Parts: sequence; structure tokens; C-alpha cells
Amino acid sequence: MTEDASVAGEPDTQAIDDLLDDIYRAQERVEQAEIYRRAVAAELPPDLLARIDALPEGEYSVDEASDLLGGSIG
Repeated sequence: MTEDASVAGEPDTQAIDDLLDDIYRAQERVEQAEIYRRAVAAELPPDLLARIDALPEGEYSVDEASDLLGGSIG
């Protein structure tokens, strides 16, 4: 079952990476609420929205957000 999760997780990583690339183009730090708002606007899957919603409030660098959300940026 772990193998299935990693295969299923690959598109999640790409979706997160694409979202973070777009959000952090001209900014060094972004609020959790803005990341969530942009994820909703991008119509990301519910499991990714739940992951983003679970982040504590505050500002994140792209590396911090990627680490916490399971992306590969950084």
C-alpha cells in the first residue's frame, strides 16, 4: 500500500510545486491564508487543500511551504 501512496503522491507533488512556483514568483514570504486562497482558485484536489489549510497561520518562504506540504521545491 505504501507503493501505491507514493505513485498516487507524484501528481500531488507537481500540483504543489506548480502552485508554489506561481505564488512565490515576486515574493519571498507569503501568508498561509494567501496560499490557501490561491490553491482554492487553482482548484486543487481536496486532500491538498486540507494539507494547506492545516498549516499554522503565519508567513512562509517557498522552502518552508514546500517542506511542510510535501513539494520538491527547495
